[in-house]
Amino acid sequence: MEKTLSIIKPEAVSRGLSGKIIAAIEQDGLKIVAQKMLRLSHEEAARFYAVHQNKAFFDELIENITAGPVIIQVLAGENAIEKYRRLMGNTNPAAAEDGTLRRSYGVSIEKNAVHGSDCEESAEREIAFFFNHLEILE
Repeated sequence: MEKTLSIIKPEAVSRGLSGKIIAAIEQDGLKIVAQKMLRLSHEEAARFYAVHQNKAFFDELIENITAGPVIIQVLAGENAIEKYRRLMGNTNPAAAEDGTLRRSYGVSIEKNAVHGSDCEESAEREIAFFFNHLEILE
């Protein structure tokens, strides 16, 4: 089974959308094998998003992800990365397909409700950033 990281971002958590997003994930056939709620510090967020450090949107990305609590999950399933990316939809909620998480719950490109790993290498790195092997249930 492939694993991927999911983050329910602060704007979705603060609007009480976590349960709906989690239900959609499970209804799509992905299994939640680890989950926690936390609030990232500026330094933690900068380390997590280090791959975007030299991009114009980096500061806004850090500001948004540290604005409040997030729900971090490890999702597992066959083709979990691709499946979750399809469920999330386009980064821009206005361009996302109907029924996707970002179309349903996103506010803007910057506040698009959820994050998901984009490839196996990212998934491994991102999962290891938040979880140790004892926290992930097989």
